[in-house]
Amino acid sequence: MTTHNMTGSLVALVTPMTTTGAVDFHALNRLIEFHIHEGTDALVAVGTTGESATLDFDEHVAVIKATVATVAGRIPVIAGTGANNTREAIELAAAAKAAGADAHLSVTPYYNRPTQAGLIAHFTAIADAVDLPLILYNVPGRTAVDMLPETTLALSAHPRIIGTKEASGSLSRVEMLIKAAPAGFAVYTGDDNLACAVILAGGQGTISVTANVAPALMHQMTSAALRGDAATAHALDAKVQALHRELFCQPNPIPVKWAVAQMGLIEPTLRLPLLPLTAEFFAPLCHALRDADISATICH
Repeated sequence: MTTHNMTGSLVALVTPMTTTGAVDFHALNRLIEFHIHEGTDALVAVGTTGESATLDFDEHVAVIKATVATVAGRIPVIAGTGANNTREAIELAAAAKAAGADAHLSVTPYYNRPTQAGLIAHFTAIADAVDLPLILYNVPGRTAVDMLPETTLALSAHPRIIGTKEASGSLSRVEMLIKAAPAGFAVYTGDDNLACAVILAGGQGTISVTANVAPALMHQMTSAALRGDAATAHALDAKVQALHRELFCQPNPIPVKWAVAQMGLIEPTLRLPLLPLTAEFFAPLCHALRDADISATICH
């Protein structure tokens, strides 16, 4: 799958769970159909928002398989395959390829804090081992390691490394990557509040938390930005700016799971050590949902 098929609003999909904490595959199917109906451009399964850190290996692979099967080729599926153990990251990537994913997203190794040379060795080993398009993922606020732009650009020379999700929070860094990246290398933002600006600057899209809640708006906004219609893109982005902010009032995916549950699509279940959204945040998130014209039961 070439990168031009994976532009726009790529949802970082939540993983629904039953009240007992098991993966809820019925709700997953319902969510996927909702996203396809609402215009989401691609699905990212089992990333950070999908609680990859608390799914075991078999569950992780089962969610990828179920997502690919339900989507049935209608939009691209990108599998989250990151790990801080290079061998495990390769195993997850191989499982994603076997499941039929179109690409995979691999985060910088968290906790063990490799050097920049270590990051190059890690991602090169994965890309060499598994013939599946790879999108790098830099999110230093979660991993305690920052993949520098020159490291990303060095890795962009690998034929299987097709893009990067940059979630450092720096618009100037993303703009620099867009300018310096080789032709065909996709630059996505992982910061929803920057998505409009990043795409207007030449980025390919956003791997989005907000799209879980406002998929149609995020699709419309990113589509306008991709065609260079800045006025429309900014007007649509204004409707979701409050959501971009309030969906991070507590660590992701706590707020977004609460919001999607209020929309009647999933149970509000998370796995420990994450706890459900604290009540003091209900009202601000309800206001943000209303700004985006999203109907949620508790917010009436």
